[in-house]
Order: sequence, then structure tokens, then C-alpha cells
Amino acid sequence: MFPGVIEAALTLPDRSFVESPPGLKVKAPHYLTAHYWWAYVHPKAVWLFERQWLVNLILWGNYARLRSAAMTELGDVLPGAALQVACDDGDLTNTLFRRVAAGGGRLDIVDVLPMQRENLRSKLPCGAPVRLLAMDSANLNLPDASYDQALLFFLLHEQPKLYRERTLSEVFRVVRPGGKIVIVDYALPRWWHPLRYLWRPLLAALEPFALDLWRHEIAHWLPAAARAGGHKQSFFGGLYQKIVIKR
Repeated sequence: MFPGVIEAALTLPDRSFVESPPGLKVKAPHYLTAHYWWAYVHPKAVWLFERQWLVNLILWGNYARLRSAAMTELGDVLPGAALQVACDDGDLTNTLFRRVAAGGGRLDIVDVLPMQRENLRSKLPCGAPVRLLAMDSANLNLPDASYDQALLFFLLHEQPKLYRERTLSEVFRVVRPGGKIVIVDYALPRWWHPLRYLWRPLLAALEPFALDLWRHEIAHWLPAAARAGGHKQSFFGGLYQKIVIKR
């Protein structure tokens, strides 16, 4: 997508975060390196996409609204343990961290790519009670029922079916009974929405698994035990959705 980009390593400032287990390397799944190298794997990907205005533009001006919808569902003060599955561009994690800090809780963030973890480390305050964990979302090396809430923000549309099912199963496993899972992602727009016809070919070209979320509800990939008791809210003519699952 960016043929003129020059390969270059990023130098990021050192931060006093904990990355656990220290030095652990996890192999990136094939779909990530094959289909999303331009967005996450390329050395210049962070430099290009880590811009609040660009993230907002990609989401048709809805970034702040969707971030706020997720945060509202989680609450202003978050005691206990929170899990964010995959790093994100923009200020989502800073917003989440402030609420966790206000509640005296802790925040774990899992991501398979070192570059994405390094970028996030550079954005959060030094000494923050945050663990950056080198893990694949489809294979979380975390104890059962160890989190009070989990957030997946625009992750599932990037994953093929098998990885999506495994990710949701793993997140459901590590959230405690009584906890909450919040998912924000794409959905099928209303029939009258112009982006239903304009956005489809672009998603098909750049995000080969995204249209799965147009064809099926997210409940389609959830573990059977998680399909009851959740609720959905639509945004921007149905192009985006928030799913809340009570564990």
C-alpha cells in the first residue's frame, strides 16, 4: 500500500513499565504478517498511523464517540484487574489507564508485536501500573477468571474466523464470573447508508476478514456460554457496534 516507504527501525524512549515475561518473544500469526504488514508490522507503520486525526479520519470522525462508548460501559473508576486485548493507536489506552488508576486497579495489555508494545510504552506515564504482555490474543497465557473487565477495540475484524473464535473464547475464559467484556468493532450498515456501498470494496481489499462482521453477528463466534445476556448498541448508521457481555 505504501511502496515508497523506506525501511527504518524506530528508536523509542525507555520507560519503567513491566513487560512480562521479560524478553519473551511470540511469533506473529500468519494472517498478521500476510495481510496487515502495512498497518502493524512495517517499521514505519507506527510513525504513519499513530496520529489521532488519522485514526479519527479512518473511522469517519467517530473515534472519540466510540472510545467514549467503550469507557462509559466500563465506568469512570475501575478497581480490580482490567485487560486490553491488542494495542491501539490514539488515546484509548491513556483514557482507560486513567480510569484504572482512579480505582486503584491494574491494567494488562497483550499484543504479539514488540513494535506496538514499544509504541504504547512511549505514550503512557512512567511508572504506571501497567503490564505489557507479549501474547497472541488467541492463546492467552493467563489464569482463568483473573480479570474484572476486558476490552477489545477494533480487533476482531482483523482476524480470520478461527483466530476470532479462539480470541473470544480466551477472553471469556480469563474474565471472572460477574465481570464484563466490551467489544467495539465494525458491523453491517443500514441499507440506506452510502458507506455500505463505498466502504465495502475498500474493506475487501485492505481488511480481508472485516466483512465477516457484516455477514454475521459477533455472537456467531462467541462461546455458547457467552451468547446469552449480552447487548448491542449501533453507531453511525450501523457501521459500528458495541457489544457488552456480562460474564
